[in-house]
Amino acid sequence: MKLKSLPCITLTALLLTAPLISTAADAPVPAPAKPVLKIIPGKVIVPTDAMRRIWGELISVDLATRTGKFRKEGTDEVMPFIVMPYAELLHHAANGDLQDFRIGERAIFRMHENDKGEWVWLTYIQDQMNMMNGHKEYFHVDSMDAAKGVLTVTQANGDKSYVREKDILIETDKETRYWLKGVPAKFSDIKVGDKLRTKTHGIGKGKTQMCWEIFLDDESLAKFLGEQKAVHAKRMQDEGAPGYVDEINAQELKLTIFGEADEIAKGLKAGSAIRVAPAGVDRKATGAGVAGKVTSTKQRGKVCEVVLAVDSAAGGFKVAGLARLWVAK
Repeated sequence: MKLKSLPCITLTALLLTAPLISTAADAPVPAPAKPVLKIIPGKVIVPTDAMRRIWGELISVDLATRTGKFRKEGTDEVMPFIVMPYAELLHHAANGDLQDFRIGERAIFRMHENDKGEWVWLTYIQDQMNMMNGHKEYFHVDSMDAAKGVLTVTQANGDKSYVREKDILIETDKETRYWLKGVPAKFSDIKVGDKLRTKTHGIGKGKTQMCWEIFLDDESLAKFLGEQKAVHAKRMQDEGAPGYVDEINAQELKLTIFGEADEIAKGLKAGSAIRVAPAGVDRKATGAGVAGKVTSTKQRGKVCEVVLAVDSAAGGFKVAGLARLWVAK
């Protein structure tokens, strides 16, 4: 029997029909891994990829060393902290400083690890007023016990399209103050269905929201906010805008001005007359400083990079050290 011949398959056909084999050169190159953020002394860095935001009760503060402790709600663990010089200290829904916070105050503490793995670096304290105002949230009054001075509330945005938490107990005592239209009010002015905001403190254990202040309307909170902004603005004018020294070159200084001094930073222009002085751990100026002029400014996120031509860069300035800057009058 005669066999039929098979169709001829050319080398070209084989190459066209053969599966593609990827080589190392053809393989997609993986994107480089993002560097892990890490706190570096002298640099404004907030490691948002490694942080803990903890509700707690402030139990101590040392203004000279800018350190303190808070009690973690829920576990009662006492946590020490070291405040980074550029930390956002948000008090009464505005910028503030350590001395603005009352011992016992409830707040969110943003913490980061040091090189030993200890959660001690602090890059913000956000009080309850700031948190609720920033998120446009309120305590909606669901029920009230006038005899005990206790409110049961739901934390949600204005129209309750977003609810954060239900059945929260808000407590009051003889120290609680009430505000309506910016003037003193009383517990009996609160009605079921009202939208409140508060300034609360702990009682040394557990999770308790004991009120120092209750704001029955936005106008009252805005009054406190405005007063805090005025206090902070005067502090910046008197004590100078804080920042890090980035470079020292003969009679030139390069600074990074922290975000809390944004109003001063926004007013700096090339040619603006200034005075600048080194500062210590407590962020206070250590001398009268030197005069100079602004050469250039550059906004970088929340901070402002400033180049200064000064009469003398001597006198205590150190790279990665702290400085205070004033606009000359």
